[in-house]
Amino acid sequence: MYVLVRTALRRAPFATRLLSTVTSVDPAAGLTDEQLATQELATRFAQNEMLPNMAQWDQQEEFPLSTLRAAAQLGFGAIYCREDYGGSGLSRLDASIIFEALAQGCTSTTAYLSIHNMCAWMLDTYGSEDLKAQYLPQVVTMEKCASYCLTEPGSGSDAASLSTTAVRAGDHYRITGSKAFISGAGESEVYLVMCRTGQPGPKGISCILIPRSTPGVTFGAKEKKVGWNSQPTRIVHLENAEVPVSNRLGEEGEGFSIAMSGLNGGRINIASCSVGAAQASLDAVIEYIKTRKQFGSPIASFQHSQFEIAEMAAEVLASRMLVRNAAKALDSQHPSTVMLCAAAKLYATRNCLQVIDRALQLHGGYGYLKDYPVQQYLRDCRVHTILEGTNEIMRVIMARHLLA
Repeated sequence: MYVLVRTALRRAPFATRLLSTVTSVDPAAGLTDEQLATQELATRFAQNEMLPNMAQWDQQEEFPLSTLRAAAQLGFGAIYCREDYGGSGLSRLDASIIFEALAQGCTSTTAYLSIHNMCAWMLDTYGSEDLKAQYLPQVVTMEKCASYCLTEPGSGSDAASLSTTAVRAGDHYRITGSKAFISGAGESEVYLVMCRTGQPGPKGISCILIPRSTPGVTFGAKEKKVGWNSQPTRIVHLENAEVPVSNRLGEEGEGFSIAMSGLNGGRINIASCSVGAAQASLDAVIEYIKTRKQFGSPIASFQHSQFEIAEMAAEVLASRMLVRNAAKALDSQHPSTVMLCAAAKLYATRNCLQVIDRALQLHGGYGYLKDYPVQQYLRDCRVHTILEGTNEIMRVIMARHLLA
């Protein structure tokens, strides 16, 4: 029987949750006792509840809701939400450690969990007390899953040009438009929708919570994807979907800044998933090259194999350091937080993908078979350089900071 992670950490003051020493190739290196307990809990859950089912979820495109709810029972459904409505009250660094560990069990499922956590935090931070009381308790337990709705068929990286409109009619909004590439669409009960309530550009955007049961909410067909198959992706159609004005998060015109603040953490989360997948791939290939023989010797004895795993380990380590540094920056509200989150997302998602690809190459033809998990880590991580802001946009964010 697992113990709720927030019970173990509630006693630890925030300052003690920072890294105690240095980060190393071992994911556990440098963690405090509390963080080690959290990591062990997440790792055990990943190995016992996720990894044995990872291939089946992928090949049969199953959304493992019962497993997600079991993770939520450990406190993983609202990791960095306050405890008022059942959140775990942990740090962004704690969340990164958790997502890295869980991603080794199933990257796709962990990625959805990270998006749900981002939505839970947005609701906890910007929702009214009445809205939080109505939705957060069930979001925390994942009785109601949540989806983030910013991208549209005609607005991706240029998110501020979105065209979904919310017209106020008394104490309600009537919302019309479409949202594309929405993780969890059709399964999630709660949708945080960025829509236009005012002028063109970012200052005319608001964030509104729309329940799945709202008349006028429909969904497109489930997308057929290269990876991320354990979570459904669909277009969300809104046709005069009417919700109370009280479902708005923050004030009118604050939706774009709310969406971007959510994405700062989302970028750390998804980068953490990439680090976890790369670590799992590195561990797998090290075991493989020790046993695989060619020319009469284990291929681990070949200098090429040794150099490959050395470089792979260095990239995983560098990625982990950047991601955890960005998480600490977000926790401490460092003035360079936005740039650091972008840098971590850019580096970790790109370089960890390359690590996984190199692991597949060292597996030879076996790496291309679905009997081996490395190919699934590769397929699931490919999209990480695209979502939560493309890596091209991460470069734009960093350049603006550097040239300011």
